[in-house]
Amino acid sequence: MSSITDTGIRDDAVSRWFTDHVDGARGPLRFDRIAGGRSNLTYLVTGSDDSRWVLRRPPLGMAHSRAHDVLREAEVLDRLRGTPVPAPTVVGTCDDDSVTGAPFFVMNHIDGVVLRDPETVTAAVPRDRRPAAATALVEALAALHAVDPRDVGWGGLADRDDYVARQLRRWSTNWAHDRVRVLDDIGRTHDRLLERIPRQGDARIVHGDFRLDNCLFTADGTIGGILDWELTTVGDPLADLGQLLAYWAQPDDDVCALENPPTRVEGFPTRDDLVEQYLAATRPDTVPDIDFYIAYNWWKIACIVEGVYTRTLRGAMGSSDRSPASFGAQAERLAEQAWRYAKRL
Repeated sequence: MSSITDTGIRDDAVSRWFTDHVDGARGPLRFDRIAGGRSNLTYLVTGSDDSRWVLRRPPLGMAHSRAHDVLREAEVLDRLRGTPVPAPTVVGTCDDDSVTGAPFFVMNHIDGVVLRDPETVTAAVPRDRRPAAATALVEALAALHAVDPRDVGWGGLADRDDYVARQLRRWSTNWAHDRVRVLDDIGRTHDRLLERIPRQGDARIVHGDFRLDNCLFTADGTIGGILDWELTTVGDPLADLGQLLAYWAQPDDDVCALENPPTRVEGFPTRDDLVEQYLAATRPDTVPDIDFYIAYNWWKIACIVEGVYTRTLRGAMGSSDRSPASFGAQAERLAEQAWRYAKRL
């Protein structure tokens, strides 16, 4: 696991908080930022006896941004406790900014590997086991979508049927109000999607950022935990499927949602295979309009990466292995791809 140093943790203050609030925490503690995430900041916390936890906090300078509400993310994980969904367990939350400059929460550490790039896949997952890894991914998504929101305290949102419209409004507003430039393809794609929203079926829990590299695989090939729940809400589950497909790069793809996609190695099934597995697991009454959800997710990913571009320009992400310009160029490619898909609808 790779890590980088960062200014987002006040070691002494957070160490004191740990020993007071987390069972078994023994100092001195070591904090290593886990590289890879581009939104909320994630740290591996290691105790003097090698006990380990994971800490999540907002980006620097965005302690109370609604889009980076880590305490809400902790609440989501608490709701999922006791369900069949593989998810980390929250062991503590802190809403006192004086500790490290922002709210944060702590969850249990799960042994496993995040398949973040082709090199990791090649080293961790033999070619003949890659279809099973993809199946485990689809099964985890189907397990999440099988949970009735009413059973985990989300009854107030379960009757709403305007998820995509709300998401289009939210991401478009975020992009318009916090940007350093205008990408025309984001605007025109938004307008076309808004005109073509499919009728929503039963509301389910939507992860909001479901993809291979947001899951932690254990040594036996199962998913030990789905990660990064900050965008989770109740809505149209097909949005998660569309996101998985948008991120699922194939070897012959010209444009990819990730710069170095892990699924581009040989041995993984195709996007069509994933759709077939998902529909077999969820058994919808009618065949859904998957193409819309793929176009929508290319647009949403473009909005997200454009937001990362803006934050890196402002220094809100701390140390980074990529330049702001690289994120800017990536956002442009994604916006073009979103418009390419939207024009076909």
